[in-house]
Amino acid sequence: MRINNLPEIFIQALPVLKTLTTAGYEAYFVGGSVRDLLLERHIHDVDIATSAYPEEVKELFTHTIDTGIQHGTVTVLYGDSSYEITTFRTESGYQDYRRPDKVEFVQNLAEDLKRRDFTINALAMDQDGEIRDLFDGLTDLNQKLIKAVGDPEQRFHEDALRMMRAVRFMSQLKFTIEAKTEAAIKDHHELLSKISVERIRDEFIKMCLGQNARQAFQVFLNTELSEEVPDFRGKKEQLSVFPSLTFAPSTEASAWAVIIILLKLPNEEIARFMRDWKNSNAMAKRVEEIIYFFDLLSDHTPTSFELYQAGLEVVVSACDVSRILGQPVNSEALVDQYTALPIKKDSELAINGGDLIKWGLKPGPALGENLATIKEKVVSGELANDVESIKEFFLS
Repeated sequence: MRINNLPEIFIQALPVLKTLTTAGYEAYFVGGSVRDLLLERHIHDVDIATSAYPEEVKELFTHTIDTGIQHGTVTVLYGDSSYEITTFRTESGYQDYRRPDKVEFVQNLAEDLKRRDFTINALAMDQDGEIRDLFDGLTDLNQKLIKAVGDPEQRFHEDALRMMRAVRFMSQLKFTIEAKTEAAIKDHHELLSKISVERIRDEFIKMCLGQNARQAFQVFLNTELSEEVPDFRGKKEQLSVFPSLTFAPSTEASAWAVIIILLKLPNEEIARFMRDWKNSNAMAKRVEEIIYFFDLLSDHTPTSFELYQAGLEVVVSACDVSRILGQPVNSEALVDQYTALPIKKDSELAINGGDLIKWGLKPGPALGENLATIKEKVVSGELANDVESIKEFFLS
């Protein structure tokens, strides 16, 4: 199979490939970029595999970075872009179920591709656009199938994170997982506990946000991968609702909010749960805000000041969560109500604490209390947001 019209991202990288081949080495575009080219998906970056050793790559290019030279990877800076160039290699060991204990450089493309995770990621393309498919990845692409290269049990023992990558690709690509590959995930799901939470989290969120999230989440539960991630053990019943939800989360914060609500975690446990998943403090705070506003929406129609305190992003996310969980709200009306607020942030208030001091108020707790009262009345439309109106109200 040959691609005659390469996208610009490949055309820009061709001089790098040709520098290697002109010097007598083999070189190919490999992995996800080739897969996404064939699927007509957006391509974020391109990776290159070559028969040249790292030191030989460095001799051919002026600007390089030793990104992972012990594993054969050199980053080449060319034009306005950077390209990871990795020497053909084999791997062995994997005592931590993630990184190889031993890497050997080889001169054979087939040996390099056979160590990759799935057949759809074991495709290579040369500088002429010719696809090298040594493991029937094109057939699996056409059949929308995620299938391990070779023995799936061996692939997952080499890198247990590949099991999460399988359900993530299933979600993002709207593919299904080949039966033998899925069975191997279920048989070896406990290996996932060997992987760092940070890496699991990244794959989990990508799965939750994919276009096929509900079906992928069902496989995540069926294979018992869910038993090997923070705070999910024994919670399959609560989480089993996720695949039946009508809407998929649109943001990472919304996804976490939905999960926490399904798990019925009390508010005081949200921060701990987010820490267990190694989320940032900012993400934890945003999720808490979304859940608080979701609870508020479930109880009553928010006031203008409650909308102001939440902020537009939280309001929209909470509406998203409400729809997902089958509690639809009039999000357009809430957004219109928010848009109509006289001010959207504290800095837009016409006065500040210094003005109140000039008008006779002494510094202290009363200063903040008065500012809060003024702000609430301005937001609610009871008081015009101009200095004279606020001063008259304050002095009355």
